[in-house]
Amino acid sequence: METTTQQPTDCLRIVLYGPESTGKTTLAKALAEHYQTAWVPEFARDFLQHKWDTRQEHCSLEDLITIAHGQLAAENAALKNARKFLFCDTNILVTKVWSETHFDGYCAPEIATLFATTQYDLYVLTDIDVPWEKDDLRDRPEARPQMYNYFKDQLILHKLPFIALSGTLEERLAKAIAAIEKR
Repeated sequence: METTTQQPTDCLRIVLYGPESTGKTTLAKALAEHYQTAWVPEFARDFLQHKWDTRQEHCSLEDLITIAHGQLAAENAALKNARKFLFCDTNILVTKVWSETHFDGYCAPEIATLFATTQYDLYVLTDIDVPWEKDDLRDRPEARPQMYNYFKDQLILHKLPFIALSGTLEERLAKAIAAIEKR
């Protein structure tokens, strides 16, 4: 697979980050609408749903490399329509975390390298205080507290700028906008 690199931009890159089923997509769309800019959907969702629908197969380690490159390529493509901000519904760190939590601590060196070469201006960590929504791809609803803590620990470990959001969509949106306005 061809190596994908993060394209430079003057836009602030903001990542919606956290465990599955915590409102990242909803918030990414709402923020993009508020700021009249682009948002990047989660590449893994369509990729893995197609894999499930056609072969009834779950995510593999090999898929994660494809997902990391696909997410970054989608982000680069969305920059063409971004104004001042680009809202990313997940990023390579999410892929790295998912790999480590689902494959016994393992993360492919290629994913770790991609993560090390990307930069984001703000991570918006979404709390697990919203109802779990089951679908074909989501798993481990009982592990939500542990997943949230692992996601948060990675932000701290890598010294990444972040805010943690909880509450209703309206409360989350207001807190996110306030934090973004300070950037």
